[in-house]
Amino acid sequence: MNETILYTLLYLFGVIISAFSQILLKKSADVKRDKWYQEYLNWRVIAAYAIFVVATLCSVTAFRVLPLSMGPILGATEYVFIALLSWLVLKEKISVKKLIGLGIIIAGVVVFSL
Repeated sequence: MNETILYTLLYLFGVIISAFSQILLKKSADVKRDKWYQEYLNWRVIAAYAIFVVATLCSVTAFRVLPLSMGPILGATEYVFIALLSWLVLKEKISVKKLIGLGIIIAGVVVFSL
C-alpha cells in the first residue's frame, strides 16, 4: 500500500474517532447531574477527551508524510461523520439543507483529491 494512502487513512481514522468522542460529549451533556463537578468528572467526558488525544496523535503522525494542505480537506469529512453518527446514535433528523451541505463537502473532498 502506498505510504500516502496509509497516512491518509490514519488521519481519517483520527477524524472518525474524534466524531465518536463528540457524540460521547453530547450524550454526557444530556444527563442531569447533582453536582457541578460531575459534569466534567464522568466516564463519558473523560473517555471523550482521551479519544481526542488519540485523534490528535493520529493527525500529528499523519502530517509526517501528508502535506499540510490536506488537513482542512480531510478534516472537513468530520462533519459528514458527525451527521451520520447523530442520525444513527442520537436519532437526529437530517434535513434537506444538511444533506445538500454534506454533499458539497463530499464533492469538495473528491475534487481536491483528484
